[in-house]
Amino acid sequence: IPDWLKLTAENRLEEAYQLSSSTNNMPEICGRICPQDRLCEGNCVIEQSGHGTVTIGSIEKYITDTAWDKGWVKTIQPSVQREESIGIIGAGPAGLAAAEELRKLGYQITIYDRYDRAGGLLIYGIPNFKLEKEIVQRRTKLLQDSGVEFKLNFNVGKDKSFNELRDQHDAIVIATGVYKSRDINLNNEKFSNVIPALEYLTTSNKVGLKDKIKDFDNGLQNAHNKNVIVVGGGDTAMDCVRTAVRQGAKDVKCLYRRDKKNMPGSQREVENAIEEGVDFNWLTLPIKYQGKDNLNEVKIAKMELGFPDESGRRKPEIKKDSEEILKADLVIEALGFEPEDLPTMFDVTSLNVTRWGTIKVDYKNLMTSLDGVFAAGDIVRGASLVVWGIKDGRDVANHIHNYLNNNIHENNRVVNE
Repeated sequence: IPDWLKLTAENRLEEAYQLSSSTNNMPEICGRICPQDRLCEGNCVIEQSGHGTVTIGSIEKYITDTAWDKGWVKTIQPSVQREESIGIIGAGPAGLAAAEELRKLGYQITIYDRYDRAGGLLIYGIPNFKLEKEIVQRRTKLLQDSGVEFKLNFNVGKDKSFNELRDQHDAIVIATGVYKSRDINLNNEKFSNVIPALEYLTTSNKVGLKDKIKDFDNGLQNAHNKNVIVVGGGDTAMDCVRTAVRQGAKDVKCLYRRDKKNMPGSQREVENAIEEGVDFNWLTLPIKYQGKDNLNEVKIAKMELGFPDESGRRKPEIKKDSEEILKADLVIEALGFEPEDLPTMFDVTSLNVTRWGTIKVDYKNLMTSLDGVFAAGDIVRGASLVVWGIKDGRDVANHIHNYLNNNIHENNRVVNE
């Protein structure tokens, strides 16, 4: 980072771009959506000396946007073409980064994704006001133009079995991300106006991409003129409250069971939401959803922070006699994500997972319990940041390259003997 900051200051933008993109496959995306206040800018020595940080994220975005405008971003032209093919399951940040690195080495790449567009959470999980969709589509088109094949609307286990994909490719990368929404187990009446965050954001993003979505048109997943309650305190919750404001909600409340200081999301995002008129209810826990045909009230209790738990954060405990009722027309649950049951979905019981449901890998080479099958990104580390997905994608590409080279040497040795 210091090196490309220096080059930018000297107006050597093409060199700054070359350097920035040599360690990051999507600098223009990270520059827009990474929580820099917690990462690079939070660790900036100028910030710590009290002078205000260097705006690293904005500069990263500017360098790469300029590179696209000037035509410095070129398609991948491998110096050798290799015949080995690699199948990547999941077109999110980890899958796309792995595809780019492996394509540079000359491998034949096919990416499989269950959605109708590539990009994973970048396309459907993050709102347009934070990450314009053409930025993601430009990146995936570059990979397509570089010879990477995309098979969309493709469900592994239905359209083709996992074992068939293994037979078809010399190595497989599982980079599906974690998509199963955690819920708070309060919607016992199955109210249709209680929806998971990702469903809400996906609908909003599809509408932004000019798709016709019935549940948006009929108002079910549209916050317009409604009292909206978002439950949760991470970046996804901030995306939901800010999307609801843009859809013209009457009132938007965010309920979080800890205080502002203990929120897991970016503080910058919280400040943006407050500026936009979101009403934050700190130390507040929903305890009951109420209504007849549809939910129209949320019963809440106030919390106080007790002693630290195993995560080191002070544990919230319910205050006695603190219940209140809040009016609500739409409740969005943004409580984080868990892995889906991949061994069942893919019908591969020999694929080992951890007790949290993430895929178990050998951290020396990111290989799973199946030979030649690797995994990267959130499906290994749990819900995390885009920048970690990119790093894992780059690392797994390296390990696959070593694995395939070793296999060729091994096979040649056996033939020669």
